[in-house]
Amino acid sequence: MVEGEIKLLGTWASVFVIKVKMILEQKGLRYEYIEQDVFNKSELLLKHNPIYKKVPVLIHGDRDICESLVILQYIDENWPMTGPPVLPVDPYERAIARFWAGYIDDKLLNSFIGILKATTEEAKAEKIADTHAALELLEGAFKKCSAGKDFFGGDIIGYFDVTLGSCLAWIKAAERISVAKLLDEIKLPLLMEWAKRFHATDCAKNTLPDVERVEKYARELQVTRYNVVSAK
Repeated sequence: MVEGEIKLLGTWASVFVIKVKMILEQKGLRYEYIEQDVFNKSELLLKHNPIYKKVPVLIHGDRDICESLVILQYIDENWPMTGPPVLPVDPYERAIARFWAGYIDDKLLNSFIGILKATTEEAKAEKIADTHAALELLEGAFKKCSAGKDFFGGDIIGYFDVTLGSCLAWIKAAERISVAKLLDEIKLPLLMEWAKRFHATDCAKNTLPDVERVEKYARELQVTRYNVVSAK
């Protein structure tokens, strides 16, 4: 295990930053959080992520780790004996968790953010349909991956859970702004029960932003410029 001070460069609204915060919280690791303005990038951010120039960036001693899913894997591997594991131990289950996390970051995220970015009713309707389809697939994935337990990762939240959980406030904000039902208790009973349990965890309580704050921010971005995700 590599020792050293931990710092996290991020912005409060980024789903990619939120998931890293959750795992640091879940692991019980102490760190300094440094808020960044992604529209006016600091010298600190440019120094530690000169390639993508995006958040999140985990600074661990003299090491810079970028990209949220890479950071989660780094945390899991560098602090294996601290707190619960991030990824499953079984190689197949690890692969499945990575697959679905990638699906969320690629397909689901682009769908619900697309609702907010849509400039026509047709485009919005298409992204709403894409979001429904993605969530329904995740409903099936939960049934299979959880094997009857509380979370995608089993008895405790892990890699898959935080990747989806970090999106919940944004999905709810998109639902309010578009006046479209996205999180449907009838169509997504397992996911809705999972979301209740997820919100009840300490790491979610301590890291998830308020839906009202996210909604306000999203509306402001609709009027000005749209760069919600600004990181990966």
